[in-house]
Amino acid sequence: MSHLTDTTDVGRSGGGRRRVLLIVIAILAVLAVVLTGGAFAYAKNFEGKALPGTTVLGQDVSGKSAEEISALVQKKAEDTEVTVDTDGKTTTASLADLGVDVDAKKTGQEAVAHDGSIGEVVSSTLSGSRGVDPVVSVDEKAAADFATKQIPKDRTAAVDAKVSYDEDAGTWNVAKAKNGQGVETDAFVSALTKDASKLESFTLTQKVTETAPKISTEKADKVKDQITKMLDQPMSITGPDGATHSVSKDRRSGWLSVTTDDKGKDLKIGVDEDAVREWVSARADEDSVEKKDGIEQVDTDGKVVKTIAEKTDGVKITNTDAITEKLVAAMTGTSPLEASFETKKVEAEMTKAKAPESKDDENSDSKDDDKSKDDEKSKDDDKSKDDDDAAADKPTGEKWIDVNLSDKTVTAYQGDTPVWGPRSIVDGDGANGHGTVTGSYKIYLRYDKQDMTNGAYKDQQDPEYYNTKDVPWVQYWYRGYAFHGAPWRSSFGYSGSHGCINMRVSDAKWLYDWASIGTRVEVHR
Repeated sequence: MSHLTDTTDVGRSGGGRRRVLLIVIAILAVLAVVLTGGAFAYAKNFEGKALPGTTVLGQDVSGKSAEEISALVQKKAEDTEVTVDTDGKTTTASLADLGVDVDAKKTGQEAVAHDGSIGEVVSSTLSGSRGVDPVVSVDEKAAADFATKQIPKDRTAAVDAKVSYDEDAGTWNVAKAKNGQGVETDAFVSALTKDASKLESFTLTQKVTETAPKISTEKADKVKDQITKMLDQPMSITGPDGATHSVSKDRRSGWLSVTTDDKGKDLKIGVDEDAVREWVSARADEDSVEKKDGIEQVDTDGKVVKTIAEKTDGVKITNTDAITEKLVAAMTGTSPLEASFETKKVEAEMTKAKAPESKDDENSDSKDDDKSKDDEKSKDDDKSKDDDDAAADKPTGEKWIDVNLSDKTVTAYQGDTPVWGPRSIVDGDGANGHGTVTGSYKIYLRYDKQDMTNGAYKDQQDPEYYNTKDVPWVQYWYRGYAFHGAPWRSSFGYSGSHGCINMRVSDAKWLYDWASIGTRVEVHR
């Protein structure tokens, strides 16, 4: 007897299961999309805010911004009071008074710090708790100082040893330490550090006991010995010419100071680096040589007709910073210093100055105003000239003054171009011992008006005595030698002064207005 299976029913049954499975998958897919979107929106809600379960000082700050959390921490810090009990004497202080710094802003930033991912938000929600401690730091020295100040005034505090320099005697001395009554500042600082981060009011108790100073006499003696050994070592800088600049003990002592370290528990030697740098720079300036450009006077064909000044190359010190660093380092050790200035040549140039066209006549001042009023029109026409052409014609270079004693003239130059002069002068009368010096100089002192006299070394009865009031437009360029106006003279172009360069008042004023301190002066024959 045969058994036959109904394959039609089996096929129907298998197809139904497949349809159900597809429907379930579709539903799950829809749910996944819905849930993912919701989770994304949920995570988005915590951007820049504390995650679920975040606490600060035991308070739930979930969903709060960094600014809100900072304000909360700041308020708690300001409300915290510390009672300090010192042998029954109580003082109330804020955290800030005790050197405690509460960084509320950083605390808020740490509380909201997360990457904002869905996984982190969901994980935080499920885990349930994340505590963030306030960011608190303690200035140990400030806290210790506060604790020490609470000691009753009738108690004698310990005295730290000190090391100081007696400038008058030229010696380093140690003031010895003394025992006294004090408090255990280390224990005070430790207790303060432990309780301060809670941002809740609390009490610190300390006892006044017999205490030793933090800086002992032994420590101070060691520092003095270190300074003595350093000062005993020779220190010098060799200049480019072989001469040496010795750094004396007194000078080095003046650069040193001995102070306590940041915690007040030890001594440290300090060096005034600015003073050292200033001294080294001054020695470098002494050894440096300023370049001096030479000047040759040429005619219209460019031929040299006269050498007014020879050129001199300069010398520049190039390692002042390195020398300063070496000297500072040597002063905190016990090794001798032997250093040398390094130099670089600064090459001078030769200026070929054009010879002035001609010497002025004595009545040139009176001719300045003889121009016709018709010239006003030509001035207007001149304004229409191209600015570029005008700029090209303008002299450039160093301002300098040429004093030609042979011609009895003064000429103002800018670079290689004469811009004023030559103007007649009266120079010193060499026949009477009052000749004008020659050489290269610079204007170093100026007065628009000055009384001049030789009364310091000439008696009023001496024929050579003079006392002239209100001499105008005075410019000194070497010792008592100066340019100045001479209103008492009616003519110029000869020797007859006591050494100064006498000029017409109008000429002296022009030169005064044009020149300045440091303007170069070349005096020659």
